[in-house]
Amino acid sequence: MITKRIIPCLDVRNGRVVKGTNFQGLRDVNNPVELGKFYSDCGADELVFYDITASAEGRALFTDILTEVARTIFIPLTVGGGINSLADFDRVLKCGADKVSVNSGAIRNPTLVGEAAKRYGDQCVVLSADIKRVDGVFHVFAKGGREDTGMEAIEWIRRCVGDGAGEVVVNSIDTDGVKGGFDIEMLRAVSDAVEVPVIASGGAGCAQDFVKLFQALPKGDKLDTVIQKSVECGVSAITTFMSERCIVREKGDEENKLRRRNKIALEAAKQSGRGIIPEVLPTLSFDKMLREAAEADIKLFCYE
Repeated sequence: MITKRIIPCLDVRNGRVVKGTNFQGLRDVNNPVELGKFYSDCGADELVFYDITASAEGRALFTDILTEVARTIFIPLTVGGGINSLADFDRVLKCGADKVSVNSGAIRNPTLVGEAAKRYGDQCVVLSADIKRVDGVFHVFAKGGREDTGMEAIEWIRRCVGDGAGEVVVNSIDTDGVKGGFDIEMLRAVSDAVEVPVIASGGAGCAQDFVKLFQALPKGDKLDTVIQKSVECGVSAITTFMSERCIVREKGDEENKLRRRNKIALEAAKQSGRGIIPEVLPTLSFDKMLREAAEADIKLFCYE
């Protein structure tokens, strides 16, 4: 059986979760704190939080909302939007993020991925790539899909993984919000190019789309999926449908989710030589982390 992660994604603008089509026509969906808790309670394996206009507006990510989300969930949290420096990495990690997703910031500063991986470990660094076909070629777009960089996407992803990105989120602008299925051609090209986990985002409209994706790609052992807000069925319906077709998820009970979250944070603390464990982690997770840190002789510091 193939083991998969199901990872809901919250695109946040002005403090609200929004959804559009092909990165355009954004409409209000829900409160990110309430929706994040809903997905966590429904059995999601991880959660992604994107402040989608931070880079385009030239501002820092909304850390107050991020902190609230981190307090309410018991699953690993990846955060992106307005990540331009190591200081931004440090800031969102202290607010409760387990992994940090970088997109436009890495385009502006190509050394950022390598610097972050060296300080926090590659398990903490996620490359997010917004990709669209331009004259039949996969191009990388910046600023929330608004600006064509002219860079060929596969080579850009391969370079960033070589610098230390531990995961790649592939956001297909062509299929975003269309509900016609994942961009299998694009995802196949990316998964063939790198050896790290590839997370598919954009295009799913029903549970069958997830099964079709995993069955279509020969390297499905390293491919996971993001559930966008447009998917008509919930997390439990998708996972049941997948299980019936011999596609199973990682162990999803609360104990295992907390253990995975602890491991990510401990690796980052060990790699950086500093404690970056945020106070907002759930109490059970934090207690376990302290015990594991003591056993590994890692000194931790807690931040307000």
